[in-house]
Amino acid sequence: MTRLLTPRDVARIVHHHSLATTLEQLAQAIAQDYGRWAAFDKSARVAHHSPEGVIELMPISDGQLYSFKYVNGHPKNHQVGLPTVMAFGVLADVGTGTPEMLSELTLSTALRTAATSALAAQHMARPDSRVMALIGNGAQSEFQALAFHHLLGIQEIRLYDIDPAATDKLERNLRAIPGLRLVRCQSTAEAVRGADIVTTVTADKRNATILTPDMLEPGMHINGVGGDCPGKTELHAEVLAHARVVVEFEPQTRIEGDLQQMPADFQVTELHRVLSGEVEGRTSREEVTVFDSVGFALEDFSTLRWLNEQSLALGIGQPLSLIPAMDDPRDLFGQLSHGRTTGAPGTPDAAAAPAIKAALESLAA
Repeated sequence: MTRLLTPRDVARIVHHHSLATTLEQLAQAIAQDYGRWAAFDKSARVAHHSPEGVIELMPISDGQLYSFKYVNGHPKNHQVGLPTVMAFGVLADVGTGTPEMLSELTLSTALRTAATSALAAQHMARPDSRVMALIGNGAQSEFQALAFHHLLGIQEIRLYDIDPAATDKLERNLRAIPGLRLVRCQSTAEAVRGADIVTTVTADKRNATILTPDMLEPGMHINGVGGDCPGKTELHAEVLAHARVVVEFEPQTRIEGDLQQMPADFQVTELHRVLSGEVEGRTSREEVTVFDSVGFALEDFSTLRWLNEQSLALGIGQPLSLIPAMDDPRDLFGQLSHGRTTGAPGTPDAAAAPAIKAALESLAA
């Protein structure tokens, strides 16, 4: 039986541990799986683009477990009362192909994205970083703010969004967090001035230049999250040109990240090499670093794996009859006889089932 995790179930898991512990454990799970980089069968995600947005599938496997995520990105969805990003995912057993868990991933994607951002920054930002600029105050912003506060010790976050209502929402949600000071700014330039870390997490599907070279300061770490599909960028190309750039999976980021602006021979480093210690994330206090984050299937694999462990340990989730249970696994056709129930319109009753089966067999003959 497949186990179903709803947004409410995921919220229960988070509340059981606390948000800070959840982010920490997700970061650890993601780091563990990046440490097994060679074990994974990896590919760039498959995307369907439209003028309104994008729908993507993100598959990956380590040979024991297989996962995929369905996710969209439609920046105008808030106008019709829908989230910009909606997602769900499956964790399956490779040995039999059985889908063991079907889980929401809308809330979980925000958690894993923030955990990944903080994990990269632990290796790339200056250790004494205490001030972050947060450009884009939409659905992802609180998660980013709290991940950097809890996992890196950020004490002050400077906020800017072209929509003041988005910043109002963020301030309302985070004003009571102990030890976190929120500073509202009137422009990107004001927000980033003097910041140790700059996180850009905007939603518009366009080639934007949220951060320009004149805004860079020595030692700054840039966490570029919003540039995540073809034709969607946040960083001026010269920002990348003057920085050490780390990506998740280079073949995917070349197509989707801010890296899409750069020539094919522009040098980048994959995150797994930094996390393993093979390559330094930062070589000096003055170096400018960029994490060009587009989101990678391994991070969703880690999240689904962690959710599966937690749901089993805590007894959270509901059984879902997604796959037919058969006395004879070869008799799939016999499932047509099991459609009777209460006599509702369109449902066969038990007495009619043999006749229906005989009719179908004659059609197939």
